Amino acid sequence: MKKILLLFCFMVISHGCERSNNKSVSVPTESPELDLEQADRLASLPLACIDVVYPNKLGQTLSDSTQLLPPDMLHPAFYGCFDWHSSVHGHWSLVKLLKSFPELRDKEQIMESLRSHLTAGNIAAEVAYFNREENRSYERTYGWAWLLKLQEELRTWDDPLAKELASNLQPLADRVVEGYKTFLPKLVYPVRVGEHSNTAFGMSFAYDYAVVSGDEELMTMIRDKAVSFYENDQNCPISWEPGGFDFLSPCLQEADIMRRVLDARAFEKWLNRFLPQLSDPDFELTPARVSDRSDGKLVHLDGLNFSRAWCLNGIANTLAGFEHLESAANEHITYSLNGITDGNYEGTHWLGSFALLALKSTE
Repeated sequence: MKKILLLFCFMVISHGCERSNNKSVSVPTESPELDLEQADRLASLPLACIDVVYPNKLGQTLSDSTQLLPPDMLHPAFYGCFDWHSSVHGHWSLVKLLKSFPELRDKEQIMESLRSHLTAGNIAAEVAYFNREENRSYERTYGWAWLLKLQEELRTWDDPLAKELASNLQPLADRVVEGYKTFLPKLVYPVRVGEHSNTAFGMSFAYDYAVVSGDEELMTMIRDKAVSFYENDQNCPISWEPGGFDFLSPCLQEADIMRRVLDARAFEKWLNRFLPQLSDPDFELTPARVSDRSDGKLVHLDGLNFSRAWCLNGIANTLAGFEHLESAANEHITYSLNGITDGNYEGTHWLGSFALLALKSTE
């Protein structure tokens, strides 16, 4: 028996997998690739729903009965894909994919859809909706963040179509920035949940836009808020995650904003207090298990797997010595990637954008 065990150990070591104190060193999971085939697949998801009016979840506050209008009249730019924010980040996906893969199979259809939705007139109607007194907090801050991510993508694309669409979209981006500048000074405490209202997520994309647009006021405001909210946080209980309906990790989203607003040295010092286990080369994080992808809430957990991946890769790309996190990120992406085209509209109307962000984070 001892000879058999010794032989087994020798075989394991000879294949590069050592065992020490019964603790295995994880083998890096192969990185999923965003190639043209995958890009075509991901583009098909928002393309299939941005013109689909129903089912639709409006989430609006009514002042009177005259505001009971069909979604495509209330939101002529962003009415499809079940809800406003999913429509916005569906548009972002199409822009991002077309920008990265000019040879997309459905290129002409995508360009026509973007032109027909993001007209100056449609965006003016969206701005008017946000300017109603009862709608000033509409989509705060999740939808706001995605709108700025869409405009960031357009403004950083040197293409005639992008310039046209960015010009059309700018008034709504300006309105969203105004919303941030009004809201953030009044926000005394951060929202630390795994769904739409997570403060760290809402500030992360807004910060990226502020950098691209050169808005120093917004950059400073977000940086100051993030530091005041999170600087003294320690030992985030990531073992308590996920919650049953999470599509964001409260712990990792917090790390995602802090890596943006702190320099690398300060961020590493902060991270070693906040999530000290991440520096361990043997760190493991099990992907969230999705039991029913036809349930609109339970399928959120596929989104969590993707958002965890882009946060983990963000850390690995920021700090030397944290490259081992890429394996956990790849495992999360691999678990959920095939499930996003299963025909269940509960997930297909939005998960493509999350998968795209996760895949881009591996590059």
